[in-house]
Amino acid sequence: MTESPVEAVGRLEPVGDYAPAAELLRALASPLRIAIVMRLATGAQCVHELVDALGVPQPLVSQHLRVLRGAGVVESHRRGREVAYSLTDAHVAHVVRDAVAHAAHAPGNLRE
Repeated sequence: MTESPVEAVGRLEPVGDYAPAAELLRALASPLRIAIVMRLATGAQCVHELVDALGVPQPLVSQHLRVLRGAGVVESHRRGREVAYSLTDAHVAHVVRDAVAHAAHAPGNLRE
């Protein structure tokens, strides 16, 4: 019988087995990268679309996309003469949405 994802999460693993998860969280550890992932959760977008939506300079968006692509969070593909970016896995969007929701309700949050 195969183990369910819930059972797998409850099982204690050696610390080294968590390295891939730590790398993912490290790649997401930037407000701008979180914002990029939230935008890409709605569908593929080109750099200029992200720049317009997020209100930050193009080189900064490109730099953060490079980090996300290096971590395997986003992938790029041609859309005519432009390059569009999309999430490689919908699970990443869930992780980010959950983190944002958790932070919004965390004790001591200044926005409450």
